[in-house]
This record gives sequence, structure tokens and C-alpha cells, in this order.
Amino acid sequence: MRPIAIIDYGMGNLLSVQKALDRLGYPVEVTDDPGEIIAAPGVILPGVGAFADAMANLQQKGLVAAIREVAERGVPLLGICLGLQLLFSTSEEGGQVAGLDLLPGEVKRLPAGIKVPHMGWNQVHFPRPGALFRGIPEGTDFYFVHSYYIVPREEEVVTGTTEYGLEFAVSIQRGNLFGVQFHPEKSSRRGLEVLKNFGELVRHAGNAGH
Repeated sequence: MRPIAIIDYGMGNLLSVQKALDRLGYPVEVTDDPGEIIAAPGVILPGVGAFADAMANLQQKGLVAAIREVAERGVPLLGICLGLQLLFSTSEEGGQVAGLDLLPGEVKRLPAGIKVPHMGWNQVHFPRPGALFRGIPEGTDFYFVHSYYIVPREEEVVTGTTEYGLEFAVSIQRGNLFGVQFHPEKSSRRGLEVLKNFGELVRHAGNAGH
């Protein structure tokens, strides 16, 4: 299996995601090369920080077109934390900022009156089956650090929700697009299972392509 590409655009928890996949036995490469990203059998878009800065970095490195091509070609693509948010149309973080627009919807700030960032372990509920959660029990705790949340326009893409001040979507799946708001690489055994499920999706997609 060729390496899964972890996109390096200067904002992400790259090392811990890489280490987690290494532990699981999946080959990975951290790269900012658009050609390598397009050629990879699976792609992970991690992210920590501000939405506008992330989009500016992706544009500057010429990675927006590469990510869109990956999405269009049906290659498994996983967004983690800010990486999930970037898959959507717009964010209200720092004014209205355009995202990758691979999924219709917006990113909003968590409501006033609750402590932000939302930080720590929270239960995730599964309103519909998601390939990332195969073998993972309903109500499993995952580790979160974020101040904004996704509001997908299509309810049917939502595979996980949590409650923190309100109930909101924390994982999505549509075709080859996947995303989680929590950090699987910091979520102990169950988080590793999420990454393993993604690794297996990549492996099977690659085999199907031969």
C-alpha cells in the first residue's frame, strides 16, 4: 500500500496523527507537495488554529486545487478538527471566510455563556451508521478542543453528534469524504479504532482501483 498523505500546511497536529497511523501499521507521509497528495491512496487534512489562516496557507501552498481534485476523484479524504471545518462552504470565524466548499454548510462559534474552547472528553452519539465508527459503541467518549462547530446543510451527512451547550454535528460522511471534530489521535483506544477504520477504507479503495 502506498503511503497515506497527511497534508502539511503549517497548521496541524501532524506528528501525533503520523505516530498514531505508524502504530497501526499504515504507511504515511507528511507532505505539502500537491502532486504527492493527488497521487496518494488516501489523504488526511488535520488542523489546529484559525479557519482564515488555514485557508490562506492552503491557497499559498497551492493545495486547494489538489484537495478538490482528491475529493472529485473519489480518494478517501479525512478532515480532523479544523480540517473537518475546512471542508464546508464558509466560517464565521474572523468574518465570513470561504472554505473548500466540498460540503454545503457553515462553521459557527459555540454559543455565548459556555466555556470555550470546548476542551476534554465528550460522548458521541451516532444518528446514522458511519464507516469510521465500525465496532465502536454508541456514546463512546472522544477528546475535543474547539471553539467552532459545523452546521451541515444536508442532515444525512451527519454520522456523529455531541452536546456542549447545544447538540451539534461532530462527524460527517458523504461518499469518499469523512471528517471528525474530535481528535482521534488523542482519544486513546477508540480514537485509534477510528483511524484504523479510515486506514481500512483506504486499503479497500486502493484494492478496488487495481
